[in-house]
Amino acid sequence: MVQIPERPAPGAPPVRINLYSDTQTRPSTAMKAAMMEAEVGDEQHGDDPTVHALCDRMAALLGKEAAVYLPSGTMANVIAVNVHCRNGDEVLAHETAHILTSEAGTHAAIAGVQIQPLRGPRGMFDADTLRAAIRPRTRHAPEQTLLEIEQTANIGGGAVWPLATLTELTGIAREQGWSTHMDGARLMNACVASGIPAAEMCAGFDSVWLDFTKGLGAPLGAVLAGSHEFIERAWRWKQRLGGSMRQAGICAAACLYALNHNVDRLAEDHANAKALAAGLRGIDGVVVEEPDTNLVFFDPTGAGMAPAALQAALRGEGIAVSGLGGRLRACTHLDVAAPMIDEALGAIRRLLRG
Repeated sequence: MVQIPERPAPGAPPVRINLYSDTQTRPSTAMKAAMMEAEVGDEQHGDDPTVHALCDRMAALLGKEAAVYLPSGTMANVIAVNVHCRNGDEVLAHETAHILTSEAGTHAAIAGVQIQPLRGPRGMFDADTLRAAIRPRTRHAPEQTLLEIEQTANIGGGAVWPLATLTELTGIAREQGWSTHMDGARLMNACVASGIPAAEMCAGFDSVWLDFTKGLGAPLGAVLAGSHEFIERAWRWKQRLGGSMRQAGICAAACLYALNHNVDRLAEDHANAKALAAGLRGIDGVVVEEPDTNLVFFDPTGAGMAPAALQAALRGEGIAVSGLGGRLRACTHLDVAAPMIDEALGAIRRLLRG
């Protein structure tokens, strides 16, 4: 078992086209200048004006009363679950949700909750599936207290949950007396793709967070939003988990820069993803999932090469993609220009021809 992240293999060529993840984005020169010019203070003491500006802006953007700046999106999920739930409670989420697949079992380890995995295509489930998962309220069953949604659905191919579905699901949660939480790691991708404002997209949710380290291009940070009472309790968990910071305004300034400059341009990433998917679909034997946003999942097995083999061959040419669930994932972002898509497609075609 590998616990420590692997370093690049000695002699490996530098990555020229990084389709591994939108987490690979690096702050631009202008973003770094904004960071260096930021007015800062002690965030933990409540003295950092740039952090306050970011949190106030995010609360307004998401239609919530208050917000808190955190080092990571995973911490946002951990805090939200701990605020909404008690030990022994049950959370309902899709079987491929990040809280189930990618957070090291922390919700069992720290919150003491169990997660009921719900099935459905493209990382989403419907109202009938949710209703079928409702447990009888007896002493033999865990108390169900939280509905969790991931927007966009990562392993579902970056799929965008339709607003009508979200409204129906949160309505069921209200009927049952559950709280609701949105993992909004790529929320702005969903908003740009659908044309629906963020506040409307997450109106039915008690808590929601946005990640700035993916397509928005900041070096670190996420903002969790909810009611004043929720954020009061979230701060206690932020302290417990070591998430209280000092001169965090340096990084909050990058997030503010991202909001000003990197939201509308997500449409370019979506266009590049569609172009990549179209090119891959033109290769005999390659199975491609049509992207809603910036994630392109494809399987080259039918073209005569296993996913892991193609991934390794591409890395040997300085092109990075990721492997996920027996498929390959290519992720477009602000460091991937349209000509790079053409170059990557050319490399894939050549490698599959042998």
